[in-house]
Amino acid sequence: MRVGVLTKGEVSELDWAYQLGFRSIEWVGFAESRCGPKHLEWRQHADEIAAAAKERDIRISAIGALYGNPLDPRQTDFARSVFQRAIEVAGYLGIRTVAGFSGAVIETELNERGGNLIYKPFEQYLPRLLEFWEPLARFAAEHRVRIAFEHCPQGAYHLPVMSYNMMGQTAIWERLFNQTKCDNVGIEWDASHLICQFVDPVQNIHRFGSRIFHVHAKDAYINRQLLERYGICHPGVAEHRMPGFGQANWAEIVHALLRAGYDSDLNIEGWHDPVYRDHPQTTAVAGPLAGRKLETVGLLVAKRLLEQYSNGTE
Repeated sequence: MRVGVLTKGEVSELDWAYQLGFRSIEWVGFAESRCGPKHLEWRQHADEIAAAAKERDIRISAIGALYGNPLDPRQTDFARSVFQRAIEVAGYLGIRTVAGFSGAVIETELNERGGNLIYKPFEQYLPRLLEFWEPLARFAAEHRVRIAFEHCPQGAYHLPVMSYNMMGQTAIWERLFNQTKCDNVGIEWDASHLICQFVDPVQNIHRFGSRIFHVHAKDAYINRQLLERYGICHPGVAEHRMPGFGQANWAEIVHALLRAGYDSDLNIEGWHDPVYRDHPQTTAVAGPLAGRKLETVGLLVAKRLLEQYSNGTE
């Protein structure tokens, strides 16, 4: 189990990760890369990335193919082409996991009493999710690749969960895994999304550990004073943090992952922390952090924390 970071599939970004001491990456931004579906001749670029990663002893633990809504009819064809190509590239390079959002079917109905639109429940659209993903899962199995769904609710963290990622709700995980016959469909796991929904990350691993194929190492913090005063639907109650600055118990998380047989890496997802990120210099939103460049500091703090529990686990 190596500690890594999210980067685009470019040699310059591998250099950046290497200079910071990371030994793993998730290749994100794949759809726009030179291996994406717009490029017929993708093997040369894939070979370049693989060679550069090997030279730096960096493992590409997953390809983050697309984080949009594949179940939106306007995006479906493009999404399918991206995931098909990502699976081909992963199989070609020996990368075990392709990740992204499952998407959601968005349909509403009018609440006559209030005059407002409300979402129809995601549960009734599980057949549509399976209809899109199971053929891709079978295609992935032919290439010895797994598909991992990130479970970000993909909305403001202080608002009720209902957006364009069905897997943002853990109840959908249970229904999906009970209904699919594809063993290579699983989770790109992230403690922060669970904490923000008051789900215990360690207990979640105990329940779904065999389906966790990739991990985004990100933390979260629940401000109890704000929670008890204003409730969950209030800005600042739930915030994403770098590991080391939130409330996740990373010793127990790594312990539970290993016990469950987790066989991949911990890739830190930065840029969300309200403090340890690069702050733009702006006059519109002036403040004490304006212009401060703290992303690298946060990444290195998180790296040192996680390596306490993961070094030597390969």
